[in-house]
Amino acid sequence: MTDSERGGRLGEEFFTPGTSSFTEFLAAHRPALLPTRRPFPDGVRAAPDAFPHGTTVLALAYRDGVLIAGDRRATMGNLIAQRDLEKVHPADDYTAVAFAGTVGLALDMVKLYQVELKHFEKIEGIPMTLNAKARRLAGMIRQNLGQAMQGLAVVPLLTGYDHTAPDGEKGRIFSFDVAGGLYEKTDFHAEGSGSPYARGALKKLFHRGMSRREAALSALQALYDAADDDSATGGPDINRRIFPIVSVITEDGFERLPEPETEELTREMVEHRRSSPDGPTATP
Repeated sequence: MTDSERGGRLGEEFFTPGTSSFTEFLAAHRPALLPTRRPFPDGVRAAPDAFPHGTTVLALAYRDGVLIAGDRRATMGNLIAQRDLEKVHPADDYTAVAFAGTVGLALDMVKLYQVELKHFEKIEGIPMTLNAKARRLAGMIRQNLGQAMQGLAVVPLLTGYDHTAPDGEKGRIFSFDVAGGLYEKTDFHAEGSGSPYARGALKKLFHRGMSRREAALSALQALYDAADDDSATGGPDINRRIFPIVSVITEDGFERLPEPETEELTREMVEHRRSSPDGPTATP
C-alpha cells in the first residue's frame, strides 16, 4: 500500500530502526525510485547521440584546500545540447562532486548522494569520514553498472576537505571508474572527454602551495586547453557571459567562486591567450 492509499500516513518502514544508508532504504522499500534501475531490456544499448552528455571536470589541491571546476557544455553527438550546464555541486559542507557522462542520470545520482550523506548524519549523529563518503559514492556508481553497460555511464569526481589529514594534505581528490573502482589522486585530476588535455595543462601549471587565485587561473587555463582540442568541451562564452564553474573547499567549507570573480579571471586568461595562444609555459 502506498502512502497516498494510507491517506498520506507514512508506512511502518519509516518508523522501524534499520540502515543508515538512504540508498539501501530505497532499494528495500521503493526500488522504483532509484536512478540506477536499468532503462532498457538486456542486450539493448542507448544510441551514442540520444542523450545529453557532460564533458570535462577537474580538481586540484592548493594551499588552503581543494578546488573543483567544470566547463558548461553538454553534447548529443555533434550537437550542443546545453551551453550552461552546472556540473559541480556541493555534496555537503565539506565535500563537492562534479560529473562527466549522461547528464540526467548524473544529476539524479548527485541529488541521491546529497540525501545519502544527510541521512547518515541524521541517523548516526555524526558526519561520515571523507574516506567513507568516497566509498559510499563508489557503491552508488557500482549500482549503476547495468546502465553503464547500456551506454549510460556516469563518472563523478569527488573532492573534500579532510580536517584529520596533516597540514598541506587536507584537500583530497577521488576519482572512479564506471564499475565503482575508487582511486585517490595526488595534486590534481580531470575526467571527461577533454580530460587528457586538461591533465596535460595541469601537469605544466601545478605546483605545491598555490594560492586560490593561482589555482583558479590554472583550472581555467586547463579547461581552455581542453576546449581547444576537444569539441565536446565548451570554452568560456564571453558574449553570453557563460563561464566555467569554479568552487573551493577549505576549513570554512564549500564556496562557489562568485561570478564576477570567475568572469574577471576568465577575461584575464583570455586576454593573455591573445598573445600566447598555447597558454603559459611550465613553471621551472
